[in-house]
Amino acid sequence: MFILLILFIFLSYITGAVPFGLIIGRKQAGIDITRKGSGNIGATNVARELGIKWGLLTLILDLLKGFIPVFIARNFITEKDGILLIAVSIAVLLGHRYSIFLYFKGGKAVATALGIFLAISPVATLLSIIVFIVTVYLSDYISLGSIAGACSMPVILSLLDKNSPASSITAFLTALIILITHKENLVRIIKGKERKWKNRHL
Repeated sequence: MFILLILFIFLSYITGAVPFGLIIGRKQAGIDITRKGSGNIGATNVARELGIKWGLLTLILDLLKGFIPVFIARNFITEKDGILLIAVSIAVLLGHRYSIFLYFKGGKAVATALGIFLAISPVATLLSIIVFIVTVYLSDYISLGSIAGACSMPVILSLLDKNSPASSITAFLTALIILITHKENLVRIIKGKERKWKNRHL
């Protein structure tokens, strides 16, 4: 059983490591998305460089990378194995951020984190998305909205689901990873050099 759990965690990492943004860029436009725009493989950069529909497709696929493994861990593993929920979530995020297919480079993991949150609590995720939308509307920074939405999730989840510490810990660690992956964005925001969403070129 232990070997199967380790295998499941490893497969979760591999799932997270699939660079859908890069694949879509090459198949649909013949470009290397890591050399365009911000160089990120995530939905925001794909949308800016290829168009909204391809960015949306990237968003959905990256979301599913997080949702499917965590949904399985949460719904088909007993509560006593809550540590598996944490391990699988982190494995998926690290897979996206440090993809074996990209020489251990990757994206910001926002959409993948969204998938994880959806698998944990759709209601809390909806509230977190509202925080994201409001932040982007007020600031015009997708990165700041992503940070605010992710960081609000542990607070919202702790209020809605007090009986699931594993879920709260997962949300906290996920938010921490999102914050770390956006440290350069935060520096650019402070310096006034961060690219605003209204300045996109589609």
